[in-house]
Amino acid sequence: MSSTPSATEQISVDECDRFDRDGFVVLEGFLAPSHVQTLRTALARAIERRRAGSGTPLQVSAIQEEGNDTRIFHILDDDPLFLDLMDHAPIMPYVRGLLHEKPHFHASDAIWEQEVRPNGKSGWHMDGFDGGYRSLRPNIPHLQLKIGYLLSDMDEPDQGNLMLVPGSHRQDREPTADELAGFDTLPGARQICAGQGTAILFQNAVWHTRGPATRPGGQRILLYYAYELPWMVGNPEHWKYPATFYNGLSPERRALFHGFVFDPPEDRWY
Repeated sequence: MSSTPSATEQISVDECDRFDRDGFVVLEGFLAPSHVQTLRTALARAIERRRAGSGTPLQVSAIQEEGNDTRIFHILDDDPLFLDLMDHAPIMPYVRGLLHEKPHFHASDAIWEQEVRPNGKSGWHMDGFDGGYRSLRPNIPHLQLKIGYLLSDMDEPDQGNLMLVPGSHRQDREPTADELAGFDTLPGARQICAGQGTAILFQNAVWHTRGPATRPGGQRILLYYAYELPWMVGNPEHWKYPATFYNGLSPERRALFHGFVFDPPEDRWY
């Protein structure tokens, strides 16, 4: 059940200041261990079904596989737990307080990696259309909020940890090709080392990448959820869910989706 739009008092001034300054904030221990375990179990089942070719045609096609490593997309309809996490009451004050009082859902995906990739390359980028809304420079605005939920312990570096450059959302300078070539060549780059249950919230204009994965036994298991401003054009993910999914949403959850996804369409000017 979603929290009310006015429930923003859970965000501290320090968290808001850090998000504004760095472009991201790390909330360690945000999900309870029992919650993490149920999500991991649900994700393992969803990946098994997808890899076996079960589910809707769109679900089956929305998967990337490399050995035992798997990434699946638009996961809200794979398990009720994933839909519940979309408007998880403790996270909604952050979404509303950091992004917009009436946010819309943007996209979701899940990653399960457990293989060392010593030759992995960096993939530094900003999020959003046009290679990170580059056409809106200078001063790319905050249009999307992404949240990564760690379902595995990543408190040690070099296991594919999320890497970000604090304050890069405030810089108009384009990094050079040499700076983008490696994991440690982009000035200020930082690996996020945190335990399972951590939530990492970051905005679209922060430079980030999946870090090196050279630690033996390292795991990278996480869920990504993203939200956007309500007046934006919806992500193609919205067409990946069947009518039965949308028809089963509560009125509160329907408000998190663009009105055009429903039949008949809903007038929604926010």
